[in-house]
Order: sequence, then structure tokens, then C-alpha cells
Amino acid sequence: MENTDYDLVIVGGGPAGLTAGLYASRARMNVLLLEMITPGGQILVTDWIENYPGFPEGLTGIELVQRMTDQAKHFGLKIESEEVMSLDLSQPVKKIELADGSFLSTRAIIIATGASPGKLGIPGEEKYTGKGVSFCGTCDGPFFKDRIVAAVGGGDTAVQEALYLTKFVKKVFLIHRRDELRATKILQERVLENDKVEIVWDSVVTEIDGLTHVEKVTLKNVKTDTTHQLPVDGCFIWVGIKPNTDFLGDSPILDEYGFISADLHMATSIPGVFVAGDVRNTPLRQVVTAVGDAAIAVVSAEHYLDNLT
Repeated sequence: MENTDYDLVIVGGGPAGLTAGLYASRARMNVLLLEMITPGGQILVTDWIENYPGFPEGLTGIELVQRMTDQAKHFGLKIESEEVMSLDLSQPVKKIELADGSFLSTRAIIIATGASPGKLGIPGEEKYTGKGVSFCGTCDGPFFKDRIVAAVGGGDTAVQEALYLTKFVKKVFLIHRRDELRATKILQERVLENDKVEIVWDSVVTEIDGLTHVEKVTLKNVKTDTTHQLPVDGCFIWVGIKPNTDFLGDSPILDEYGFISADLHMATSIPGVFVAGDVRNTPLRQVVTAVGDAAIAVVSAEHYLDNLT
């Protein structure tokens, strides 16, 4: 085996990447973590986390990431702020092209680049993210106990999440731009029968507003062009999720939606390439599942590397 820069390179510095870095550095592997901007990923815009084990009082996303980063660095993890432009996974030694034109080589790689929620691209969406605007009902639903919220979308995820919110909220206005839902029939039946859900048909949200937190959304009827404001305490947006896998091109490890397919060991179909977190084709995208993926991915990568020598 030719000399390489690293035994393992982790691409992505969210909870999955940081956990992978912790496990790998603690195992005394020659490992590098690459993160385009700063460690944290989507969790940095999460205002409050109260469902991560071990923190009964809850903590902010920034605090949790800082703790994870400090812990990984404590064991010697090297983190560099670099954007990965492409990967050459065709050979046993993997090549990583960086934005500055340089290359790194590694025997194994863990991809933990996460996924980004679909955005509406309207005024107030970015401003109030974490202040009433949310992309995850499972994460933030409990914060809206006995409140009134808007929810945007009409597919399976939107309907499932809207139904989940009814466990906590007083009312959900499900806003959909068409006159029928796209969700599977059984989900449609459940949401239409739920007294806590009122569907606003043929409408889109054009603006989200408030003082310090969400207080209202502006709705536009796509058939009549009329607009009106709807007082709400929050706005959940479910218009799709995009895996951060553009740098992989048309790699065979991607499924039809661009997520990375892997087995129970987090191993892809390419030897030496592993995956962890939200970028994986997974049924649940939470911090706790991301860190679980990462622990498995590192152990699998370690076994892979042991078998090379």
C-alpha cells in the first residue's frame, strides 16, 4: 500500500463528523476532519435542544457543538476549514480535491456532509429560523405546546409532521399550494379527520413576520391572488430536503434522491467509503441518530483498515 496523507478523512463537521472524529482520534488513528465553514452544520441554527440524552435542562445547538468540538480536540482531532470539491474513489487510495486546488490522499473516508432543508426563499424565513421558523417537527414540536402554528407542504413528510405537531399544539394550519395533498391516501385520511388541523388550500406563504419571534405569516391564494395575514406562533416548513452531495457528482453510492446508500455497518458499495448522519439514506434525521451512525462508521473503517495491513 502506497503512503498516504491520512488513514481516515472525515468530510463534514456536524454532529456526525465530530463524533466520528472523536472516536477515530481516541482510537489513535491518523485522521483529519474537513469542514467547509465551521463545525456544527444544521445544529447551529437550532435554538434549543432538549431531547439529546444527558442534558435534562436542554442547551443551545451552538453549546452542544462546542462541547462536541472541545471533546474531539481533547483527544487530538485535527480540524481544517476546507471545502471539498470532488472525490476520486476509484482506487484503494482515495483522492480528495480541495477548493484551493490541492489534493489529499487517504485510505478510508467517512462522508458526513449532512442535508439542507428545502427553503421557501421568502422574507423572514432566514431571520426567524430558530425563532419560530422550524424545519423539524420532531425536534421543535414540544416548544409550541398549546400554541397555534402554520405548516407548509403537502407531501408525506409535511402531513406526518403536521400530525405529530397535534400532540403538542392547539392548532395547525397546513398550507398547501394545490387543491389536493400529495401524501399517501392513508396519511391524507388521518390529517383530514384530525380536528386540530385546518388545511388552507391553494395558498402559499409569501412572508413571515414578528418582533423577536414569529407572530404572523402572510398568505396568498394562488387562484385569486388575494392575500391575508394569519396570526401564528410558529411556522414549520417541509418542502423537501436536499443532501449535501453535489461534490460526489453521479457517484454510484448515491440513491435516486442524492442521498448515500449504505449497509448496517455504514459501508457504501465502494470499499473504504463510509457514511454517517443526515446525508445517509436514513428514516430519521436527528442528532442522536447522526452520532450513532458515526460511531458505527468509525469502527467499520477501523476494521477495514486493519484488513489492509
